[in-house]
Amino acid sequence: MAATDAPRPEPNDSPRLSRFVDFLIRHRIALFLYACVAVAGGIVPASQLTFDQSIESLYAKDNPHLLDYLHSKKLFGGDEFVVLAYSDPDLLADQGLDRQEFFVEELEKIQDVISIQDLATSIKVGNIPLLDENEILDLYRGLLIGEDEQTTAIILRLQSEHKAQRSRAETIAAIRDVAKDYQFPVHIVGEPVQVHDMFRYVEEDGETLGLWSSVLLIGVILVFFRSLRWVALPILIVHATLIWTKAILVLSGMQLSMVSSMLTSLITIIGVATCIHLTVHFRERRKHVARVEALRETLIDLGPAIFWTCATTAIGFAALLSSHITPVQSFGIMMALGAMLVLVAAATLLPGGILIGSFSPDPHYAPAEKRLGAGLEQVTNAIERRPRLLGFAALALTLFALAGFMRLRVETDFSKNFRDDSVVVRDLNFVENNLGGSGTWEVNFPAPPADEELDEEFLDRVRDVADQLNALNEPQGESETESELPRPMLTKVLSLPDGFDVLPDSAFFVSVSLERKRKIMQSFQPEFETTLYNPEQGRMRIMLRARERQQSDAKLQAIDQVTEITAAEFGEANTTGLFVLLTFLIESLLSDQITSFVLAAIGITTMMTIAFRSLKIGLICLVPNVFPIIIVIGLMGWVGVPINIATAMIASVSMGLTVDSSVHYIAGFRRAQARGLDVNAALRATHQGVGKALVFANIALILGFSVLTLSHFIPLIYFGVLVSVAMLGGLIGNLVLLPLLLRLAEGQSMEDVSPGETQS
Repeated sequence: MAATDAPRPEPNDSPRLSRFVDFLIRHRIALFLYACVAVAGGIVPASQLTFDQSIESLYAKDNPHLLDYLHSKKLFGGDEFVVLAYSDPDLLADQGLDRQEFFVEELEKIQDVISIQDLATSIKVGNIPLLDENEILDLYRGLLIGEDEQTTAIILRLQSEHKAQRSRAETIAAIRDVAKDYQFPVHIVGEPVQVHDMFRYVEEDGETLGLWSSVLLIGVILVFFRSLRWVALPILIVHATLIWTKAILVLSGMQLSMVSSMLTSLITIIGVATCIHLTVHFRERRKHVARVEALRETLIDLGPAIFWTCATTAIGFAALLSSHITPVQSFGIMMALGAMLVLVAAATLLPGGILIGSFSPDPHYAPAEKRLGAGLEQVTNAIERRPRLLGFAALALTLFALAGFMRLRVETDFSKNFRDDSVVVRDLNFVENNLGGSGTWEVNFPAPPADEELDEEFLDRVRDVADQLNALNEPQGESETESELPRPMLTKVLSLPDGFDVLPDSAFFVSVSLERKRKIMQSFQPEFETTLYNPEQGRMRIMLRARERQQSDAKLQAIDQVTEITAAEFGEANTTGLFVLLTFLIESLLSDQITSFVLAAIGITTMMTIAFRSLKIGLICLVPNVFPIIIVIGLMGWVGVPINIATAMIASVSMGLTVDSSVHYIAGFRRAQARGLDVNAALRATHQGVGKALVFANIALILGFSVLTLSHFIPLIYFGVLVSVAMLGGLIGNLVLLPLLLRLAEGQSMEDVSPGETQS
């Protein structure tokens, strides 16, 4: 019997489930009010959820790059440098230096600015008249002054965040306030600024895009079901879940991080999909029975599927607890908690929300829904008649996507996180083009401790290493485009001997002791030596400057060569700094994703096996859930989308997105079989019921996530697009691959059948 001619199906007759559903319906008003009170009570704590704006938190505590960075901060006080760069035609004239002096005086008033390096202070050394100005300019060329001798930089060293008296955001805002009143346009860069702006964009975009995404979803669902009640319900479920989740996170002392910025998006997917499945099923039940009975039958039929979708999603994200990175673990907890709270929100809010009042009580049919039904009918016809062809097509698409894995690349150019017309990129371009780059890092190595004398012999060894590092300033390799000249690996090398070499080459200074030279240097640059040499710990470092706007392979090559050159002279060397941390950031996020992905696959398979009491079904469910992940990651390689902060976890995220559809489809297929339908008829019935809900949910969510393309933060744009592709791939997997596998599991032939032929 065709699915459209089937009699009204009877709901699941589980006594426990029936009693629970009856309880929800009987106490729907009280549950609805309790839930509303809980939402109201959670608003205040939820609004207090904060971001952990720390790059260090995105590394495992035992990560060697992080350990080197923290050790350097302990040795030399940290290198949270902010660079203020501008051009002044009269820079080296008295008026130019006077202007800079006044500017520096204003910057010195800013709290948590612990030291300032500037050209005016370095040149105006009236108490040491024998120092040569040209030598000073050569020392700081590429650091405080550009090759044009009109571009200059003022370098602020900030107090470390754990010692700072106010937030990093307040300090950066104060710096920008002073800079905006200067006579010339000031460009502000530096890793602390870039990291702050990254988190600021994520936080601001999250709020703005969340609002507009909800507005767009409201419009789409209204078009589908043409009922205000059935538009309000999914939005209510999503926002109730978000408020409860955020409130619990605040009360437990957790913070959002760059990784967990996807929380709102993913909860929206789970909540909206759940409500659309209920809407379509309720609408079909209303053809036969009154509202209360229709709701009762809907909850009995879909209740188990909704529970298992939330549970499998929670298990999938809980696999992230295997990560060594605290924010990734926190993200797993957040998503597992949010997934289960969707279940709580649906149970407490939907019965009352569906049955209260009589205004716009039932969802209507979507425009062109008959065409959708006809299209799904053609899909089931193709599955029956051309299973082998479809199977080979899916295999070919999978192999094509797998080939794209070889083309994947990691994005470490931090400016690529922002739009080209943003202030961040504009400022970075100015410094990259005029002052040799904004990437500040170091290599540190053993040096004479306090109880040993720092002598000229050791300084000569440092000079030799610095000379070798300076050789890396020569253009290396090929440029990214033919129109560009090859870029050097390093643009500035600054060592302790460089300071002494500023002293004039005269008989007087040749005879001066090293100790005296150190005192002379201290008189006009008090922090020069202490920034580079820690005698108490017996460590010295060479400061390096490189262009931030480089690909990862160029950065990694530079880091390796710097380490190799220095270690060859001093036995061992640690290359570190925020530049290095940012270079290895994506590697850090990717490091244990394979483990968590495998655990998620095992967990989801186990849950599906328990849910449907069949290991075969549990294994079958893996295919449509792995399929979109392969497609998304493969397309990233073919299209050239880099692995960045947001896309690094796309595999783990995608696994949690598509499993819901598989649970609903298999549950619908099982209900159809329970009505006595054969395999083909059951698939047709499932396509016309659950299949429509899958299409509606995916269209609504893909359009909702299209809002992310308006973000200022490029990784969020990639995330929105890739999530949409993953959902589209999941839709194909669950409407084509899953039915094919279910037919095979039920013993149906995989031989292609011509139209008009029949299969046994």
